[in-house]
Amino acid sequence: MDFQKLITWSKREYSHLPWRKHRSLYGTLVSEIMLQQTTVATVMNKFIPFLKKFPTIESLAGASEDEVCIEWKGLGYYRRARNLRKAAIAISKMGPNKFPHEFNELKKLPGIGDYTASALISIGMDEPEIAVDANIERVLSRLFGLGEFKGIALQKEVRRLYFEDSLIDENISPREFNEALMDLGRVYCQARLADCLNCPMSEKCIARISGEPMAFPRLQNEGKAKESFDVKLIRVIQLDKSGRIAGILRKEGGWLSGQIDLPTFVLESSEKGFDRYPKWDGELPKELMRLKSGITKYSFENIVVSSQLKGFETFELDLEAVNFSSVTIKILRKLHMV
Repeated sequence: MDFQKLITWSKREYSHLPWRKHRSLYGTLVSEIMLQQTTVATVMNKFIPFLKKFPTIESLAGASEDEVCIEWKGLGYYRRARNLRKAAIAISKMGPNKFPHEFNELKKLPGIGDYTASALISIGMDEPEIAVDANIERVLSRLFGLGEFKGIALQKEVRRLYFEDSLIDENISPREFNEALMDLGRVYCQARLADCLNCPMSEKCIARISGEPMAFPRLQNEGKAKESFDVKLIRVIQLDKSGRIAGILRKEGGWLSGQIDLPTFVLESSEKGFDRYPKWDGELPKELMRLKSGITKYSFENIVVSSQLKGFETFELDLEAVNFSSVTIKILRKLHMV
């Protein structure tokens, strides 16, 4: 299959992306970690400011965890930011060549799994490798009509296609090939939409020819309802005499780890035994507002109240200096407190 048309389209439409303009191995590490579980549009607003703050591996390694997390604000999943800093520290301690170039060596770095290691080789180094994310998995499943179920079996078949069946010839850049497939999956060949009319690869696409492009890739749990729970939370606004706000530093390994959250309690939950937060005991104080949020399988109704509680640390109402959680920031903004 000729991928040159796809690559030409990708370079024409998306070469402006900041991490592609001045490609470097360090920039690729930062962009790939940022792009995990985050949209391209969001990362476009954060990538350049982040690199201005931390222009080198050494500058990132020398920063504190709080400094990195504050610059990460808006990207979510702060564990990625902490692992990125840890990886920078590990790389900065290596020899003069520093950045590892072997797959297994890359995987020894904090927060670097199979995908990111593959992306660093294929995109960062422009060496033969395929970074199998959800987009590439889906696009190649449709292009070649692969019958494996989505997941490990399909990923193995995609890698077999690339390495054993020589999916691309030596004249095609692995970097451009990977980027083009990701662009296609993001724009035309989406999980819930197959825009075959505009797709530059539709002519020979097996899924399009079959008449049922959405049937690929095959899903093992198709038709099964996803488990979900509704939870009502009490989130407490409490200011001291100096205007500092009560909060909790969420611990490593839990939700929102490393972030400052409002004192939070469970009012009721459709999941028995839900114990992520302590239960609210007593009468409900005066309600200030309500806000919807969610994480994993939980849908939250946040009931914001004003109350005086004991035993909580206080923090400055400064979004630049304090790593407040995203839901806390939304509440503070809606209450015109920041």
